[in-house]
Amino acid sequence: MELFLSTANSTNAQNLSPVADDQSLALQASFESWGRYPRVRQQLVPLNWADEFPRRLPVGVSSLPAGMARSYGDVGLNDGNALLVTTAVNRILGWDAATGRIRCEAGLTLADLIGFCVPLGWFPPVVPGTKFVTIGGAIANDIHGKNHHVAGNFGNHVTAFELIRSDGMRAVCSPAQNADMFRATIGGMGLTGLIAWAEIQLRPIQSPNIAYTGTKFHGLDEFLAISKASKAEYTVAWLDTVAKGRNWARGIFMEGDHSTAPAELKTGKPARLPFPIDLPEVALNATTVGLFNFAFYNKQVGKRVNTLVHYDPYFFPLDAIHNWNRMYGKAGLLQFQCVVPAEAMGAIVKVVSDAGLSSFLAVLKVFGDVPSRGLMSFPKPGWTIALDFPIRGDRTFKLFDRLAAMTVEAGGRLYPAKDARMTAEQFQQFYPQWKEFAQYIDPAFSSSFWRRVTR
Repeated sequence: MELFLSTANSTNAQNLSPVADDQSLALQASFESWGRYPRVRQQLVPLNWADEFPRRLPVGVSSLPAGMARSYGDVGLNDGNALLVTTAVNRILGWDAATGRIRCEAGLTLADLIGFCVPLGWFPPVVPGTKFVTIGGAIANDIHGKNHHVAGNFGNHVTAFELIRSDGMRAVCSPAQNADMFRATIGGMGLTGLIAWAEIQLRPIQSPNIAYTGTKFHGLDEFLAISKASKAEYTVAWLDTVAKGRNWARGIFMEGDHSTAPAELKTGKPARLPFPIDLPEVALNATTVGLFNFAFYNKQVGKRVNTLVHYDPYFFPLDAIHNWNRMYGKAGLLQFQCVVPAEAMGAIVKVVSDAGLSSFLAVLKVFGDVPSRGLMSFPKPGWTIALDFPIRGDRTFKLFDRLAAMTVEAGGRLYPAKDARMTAEQFQQFYPQWKEFAQYIDPAFSSSFWRRVTR
């Protein structure tokens, strides 16, 4: 199908009449973040077409777009208010086979985008650790991936999108058209309006395989040496935050490139393993996580291995298990992700190790210096670490508060898409541009996160 790359079919500043009023606000708790914390109650307003918005809600009730609920904290929640659920607004609207540019609705998931484009010899330019996120969510959180040092963020590859505001105005945004709103919406946490569709520039591939190299390391100095020597497009490290002594900060540096050996362009297999129950709190502890980390580190026998792996287990290993967040129990989990200067990372890893709260999903990466297009985008040059912890009451919260304070002291920042704990003071130090951003927020939009960090 041909892709119409001009914006002639989209009217800038076109006023639409809102759809019929919602007469009541029936709050429900069925929509939760991936971390399952905090627990909130909100109205779910499903959309089947972007033109069903704007929708009048009771006076004083705000809206927020919602997708696959893969944000960890409250950036995708709107306690006491409304979520505009966009997952049915998921159509591919245009495709240019010569250039690899695609136009799709914002509710399309990366999984479905990949399912469409891989058999045609194309791949998304940036992917996070899960393919179960919507295009709108990828833009709103300006997601990053293993190739940040080469490709920057997802927003760097968005060529245009249409934004619908609560007053009915529709605006096509690009680096050249409504550029300020384009910059505010990328990384804007869904607060600037509803994204109707987006155009994305894909990248060509010859194979579904990744030419993979895994290298064991001991300590952050060795990690840095391997990272500096790597010429690969995709790099990330798994880090053991439980081991002590000579095994402290050991890990596996995982790098790869799209294979240039032509192969049948097969997509990944759908996930087949559901996580059936919420594990009890005692299931995740220093002993069980230590055993997992020992097994994971030693499953690679040699210091260095080279092999071909399909893109699915390389980019999205946890997607093979439905609802894997249930392993953390009913209380849920918190994820901490910061970016700090290299010299600050050792102290952060030591505090995590000494805390004994057992994060086995710890990933470490060096961000590059590719400028972000988004006004509120998270990445900047430095080291980033992401850590998942089961919620164990004050013990977990105090650890997060200490790590956030260390991030402030180091001149780093935390990632809103992963956060449930940073204070308003911390957020405003991390993102001093927040007041500039606030002028672009749709007056009918808000979120639990935004209210928490700007009060």
